[in-house]
Amino acid sequence: MAISRVLAILILQYSLVALVSSAGPRGGWKTLQGSPPLVIARGGFSGIFPDSSSLAYSLTLDTCGPNVTLWCDVQLTKDGVGICFPELKLDNASDISIAYPGKAKDYLVNGVSTRGWFSVDYNLAELANVSVVQGVYSRTNKFDGNKLPIRSVEDVAKLIKSPSTGLWLNIQHDSFFKQQNLSVENFLQSLPAKSVPVNYISSPDVDFLRRVKSSFSSGPTGFIFRFLEQSKLEPTTNQTYGELLKNLMLIKTFASGILVPKGYIWPVDSGLYLQPHTPLVTDAHREGLQVFVSDLTNDVPFSYNFSYDPLAECLSFIDGDDFSVDGVLSDFPVTPSAAINCFSGLGKNAKKQVDTLVITKYGASGDNPACTDLAYNQAKSDGADVLDCPVQMSKDGIPFCLSSIDLSESTTVADTQLKNRATTIPEIKYRSGIYTFSLTWDEIKTLTRKLNGVFNAYYPASILNPYEKYILSRNPKSKNLGKLITLSDFLSLTEGSRILISIENAAYLAEKQNLRVTDAVLDALQKAKPRSHKVMIQSTHSSVLKIFKDKSKFERVYKVDENIGGAADSAIEDIKTFADAVVIGKASVFPESSAFLVNFTNIVARLKSFKLPVFVETFSNEFVSQAWDYYSDPSIEINSFVIGTKVNGIITDFPKTANRYRRNLCLKHGNEAPYMSPIEPGKLFKQISNLYLPPLPPPLPILTDSNVTEAPLPGVSGRVPTPGVGVAPAPITA
Repeated sequence: MAISRVLAILILQYSLVALVSSAGPRGGWKTLQGSPPLVIARGGFSGIFPDSSSLAYSLTLDTCGPNVTLWCDVQLTKDGVGICFPELKLDNASDISIAYPGKAKDYLVNGVSTRGWFSVDYNLAELANVSVVQGVYSRTNKFDGNKLPIRSVEDVAKLIKSPSTGLWLNIQHDSFFKQQNLSVENFLQSLPAKSVPVNYISSPDVDFLRRVKSSFSSGPTGFIFRFLEQSKLEPTTNQTYGELLKNLMLIKTFASGILVPKGYIWPVDSGLYLQPHTPLVTDAHREGLQVFVSDLTNDVPFSYNFSYDPLAECLSFIDGDDFSVDGVLSDFPVTPSAAINCFSGLGKNAKKQVDTLVITKYGASGDNPACTDLAYNQAKSDGADVLDCPVQMSKDGIPFCLSSIDLSESTTVADTQLKNRATTIPEIKYRSGIYTFSLTWDEIKTLTRKLNGVFNAYYPASILNPYEKYILSRNPKSKNLGKLITLSDFLSLTEGSRILISIENAAYLAEKQNLRVTDAVLDALQKAKPRSHKVMIQSTHSSVLKIFKDKSKFERVYKVDENIGGAADSAIEDIKTFADAVVIGKASVFPESSAFLVNFTNIVARLKSFKLPVFVETFSNEFVSQAWDYYSDPSIEINSFVIGTKVNGIITDFPKTANRYRRNLCLKHGNEAPYMSPIEPGKLFKQISNLYLPPLPPPLPILTDSNVTEAPLPGVSGRVPTPGVGVAPAPITA
């Protein structure tokens, strides 16, 4: 029995190693040694759990597999024991101010008087009363009540069960500890080599590395010089780190590699756009130095070039044509693990591994103003399968593509002379708006924006910023670029592509504005060239979809506009009479509480059991759009829906991210790789202590017949006979 278990573990480890070796650029890794880059977990999985906690280190091993290196920021206690803690001061990332109130002290740190609670004032036994907490305020604090103890270096080493898992000790403040008559060198030399094998030691202090290297000269430990901000002074040489960067030969005399902030390799301008990469990696490799990059953090924006996609950022450091760094330091180690082992070396023509449709949300609207020619052209280039056009009607009856019937939501109309057209229409929304049917198409397409007090700038479109309240803006360079297009232009632009035409507010437009949007869509389609693919027609109203009953030409998609936890058989049977597919929201699949997944429903399986394909919306790249369970990585969220629930399509404003996901190499190997396994809903939620546990959400309602049944659309006075006033479906109630 024991032998079979050992064999199973060895087979698993071999399969993971084989999986790693199968990935990578076609020409081989451009690292110094030609091997895959190292994944270094800063304080474990510190993007989710408190830095350097047992939960953070354990999650790293669970999600990344054995091929990962655990990072420990070493601080010394009063009795000379090394602990893993992210900062010299303990008060920001622990509850020490509660355990020892009024015990803050002042110390000189790098010549600056600093007040706080310091590890040097407490022995290890006294720190047993202290728990680590989340020190980054933008991250969840829900695990602060778990009473997670401060771990010693030896504690962390005990978590390592595989020889392919490494340990990296970072010594940031050697000079401070020397001032307190404590020796980091003595501590390092006291570590038992067998039970605490140290793979790397890093420091920003030249003198410290010179001294320690001589003590460990016969061992396998790598010594890494850590660069700080380029303008800061290195204490030993009295040179700035920027100046030391020009003398890599000197660094080679006391280090085997360098650790640099990502801006040293990919600088950005003042607008957060990438500049050409520096030759640092190539130059360092020429000197025989490994290069490790830090600050790859999923929940801190870096450059707009990456479209809030941390995987794309990571790939720029490991999968370029010119270089690859030798390792990546991250608070979210699952992302570089997946980048290295699944996404590197894909190329533009990589084969799709799954058939899940990528459907756009207003084109590639994450990078461009929604529903513009730019958004659609980029979506085609990004590999989207289906391009969508939400049809709106102008005052003179021209159908065109726009994300909302309210022009003020996605155009610059509020900055123009037409802002006085604002009105309140309760049937549409309670706030006032400037509606498409209040302006002619000529007025809409020639909107001019007021600049410097003069209406003279032609900027009709405006990029959507759904997460502006989090100070997250989308691609400012393209803020007002692109041209709004009519439905006819959309049909021409997307010739040869699958399309989805969305129709809403049809009853109101027919009854109150004498505009028959369904007729306008049918007329435009009739006048357009025959298409090689079926046209998808989407609506939240069955009365609209029933008009497009010719299934040989149209694929009708019913959108459920509220979150549901299930559906009655009779309701699904009713949907099948007027629709060929269904759109539901993400929360209908994985309900949330305080951005934690709490469980999952069977709604996808239910609908698919009735032969109805299921599309889910909306997948965005911004980390605030995702539950904590997805580790601030949109590819992990997509994977959980595609592999975990087998959805037929995802609707996204960043089609490039979704298309790249479908081609990743790990999909060939099933779920062997832990970083590509679907998340387990509720796993994080269950680890929250009772004191911090958010309330469970109320049960989601069940979709019934009354929610989907509608009377026919009203006609248009003077054009189409009016059969009666349209009746909306009943609201969905629990």
